[in-house]
Amino acid sequence: MTDLIFSINAVAPIVLMVCLGYLLRRIGIIPMSITASLNRMVFRVFLPAMLFLNVYKIQSAQDISFGYIVYALLFTCGVFLVTIPIVMLITKDNRQRGPLLQGTFRSNFALVGIPLATSLFGEAGGMVASMLSAFLIPLLNVLAVVALSIFGGDSSKKPSPLKILLGIVKNPLIQSIALGGVVLLIRAAFVRYGVTFRLTDLKPVYSVLSSLSSVATPLALITLGAQFEFSAVPTLKKQIFWTVLSRGFLVPASALIIAYTMGCFEGAHFAAFLAVFATPVAVSSVPMSQEMGADAVLAGQMVVWSTLVSGITVFLATLVLKTIGVF
Repeated sequence: MTDLIFSINAVAPIVLMVCLGYLLRRIGIIPMSITASLNRMVFRVFLPAMLFLNVYKIQSAQDISFGYIVYALLFTCGVFLVTIPIVMLITKDNRQRGPLLQGTFRSNFALVGIPLATSLFGEAGGMVASMLSAFLIPLLNVLAVVALSIFGGDSSKKPSPLKILLGIVKNPLIQSIALGGVVLLIRAAFVRYGVTFRLTDLKPVYSVLSSLSSVATPLALITLGAQFEFSAVPTLKKQIFWTVLSRGFLVPASALIIAYTMGCFEGAHFAAFLAVFATPVAVSSVPMSQEMGADAVLAGQMVVWSTLVSGITVFLATLVLKTIGVF
């Protein structure tokens, strides 16, 4: 019962925020006409601020084993490659293929991953997840841009490598992560040479960044709820079923079983794996799909339904990991 309550507590705030957005639209406070603008603002302002601070807040990487990071990155790339032919079989609509591909490999790690890992395995789990985020979040965003560039609105046009590269370079989320990495390196240089100045000393700037970052998650979820349409479910049931099956069961089960079979990972590592592979589809996939001309309605449906299923996934995985002595 404790594990079930924990799982519910992990995903309930997300579900409630989405429900709030849906309610606000139904009573007329958020008109559908402004949701596209809200999504654009989330994608270009609030999420970049959040990701920048996530990178900047990472502590020293000394004395950390990087084997689990390599595993998570390779497994994510493997899921991406394996899923490409599958989504091409599921739908002939090119605008749906990118979001479907995102929905399989791109988790909500940036928003709920680190808190989830901390809840599962204490400070050690949070530290392992934080280190992983510095490498995984950039990879997830790069793969998302590639997916949406390959499967654009016009299936008759072959993707240009230059266009994909430009899409990666111009993506605000990737730019913010890269900038955070640069500032992180500058901070490390300051520490080495005894310079006491830090970004936090620029209090007005840091305060604004923190405020923007704190808005990212609630506004993204409320906007998602405002855009959600139950009427879209019957026409997208095959796509939703695939997302629930892959994101809710196939991906986390495969990742955890392979990691356990390898026999070289500890409990904190499994907490991070669970936070990566068992969390719902990333909320940021919706504004990114909209910005890049993909099916944002499908992307929103995948976030909602994978969120509902993730509570069951986290509960079952936690129960099994505790039973076999990993946690």
